[in-house]
Amino acid sequence: MTEKPKTAKASQPDTAPDAELAPITAMMSSRLMVLANLLKRGAILRYKRLAGLSSVEFGLVASLGRRPPMSVVRLAEAVGMDKGQISRALAELVARKLVAKAVNPRDNRETLVSLTRGGLAAHDAIVAGAQERNRRLLEQLGPHELELLLAHIDRLTVTAAEMLAAEKELS
Repeated sequence: MTEKPKTAKASQPDTAPDAELAPITAMMSSRLMVLANLLKRGAILRYKRLAGLSSVEFGLVASLGRRPPMSVVRLAEAVGMDKGQISRALAELVARKLVAKAVNPRDNRETLVSLTRGGLAAHDAIVAGAQERNRRLLEQLGPHELELLLAHIDRLTVTAAEMLAAEKELS
């Protein structure tokens, strides 16, 4: 049996053109989700390294920020999780002395949470890390390109919020 000589194929690009992608993966919304997921995964790794925080913990520390104490219910709303989901993370942050809990003096049924000095240091590390990541991500764009990008994102966000509201009405 004789083998036919192999002909060299044209090298394929690392990324497939839109026509070769599954239709849904070529959509702008899918591309934005891929970007958002890559940014989130990088952030999780960075904040674990910088402050020793899990993704839920850094979300809580970032949301508490340099604000007055807030109720656990309000914090849960701010991070988009239910109270039960954040209770374990808050317990860990309290145990590590990053968050302090106190009874609300106006309503003793309500618990208020705030960052301690250690929590503020972790918050500041998160903010500095986020600013560096943001700078690095956007440094490739000129001022006009950045202005246009942000304007487009704002417009798309408004439309996406309207679409969500419409879906909620239909559900």
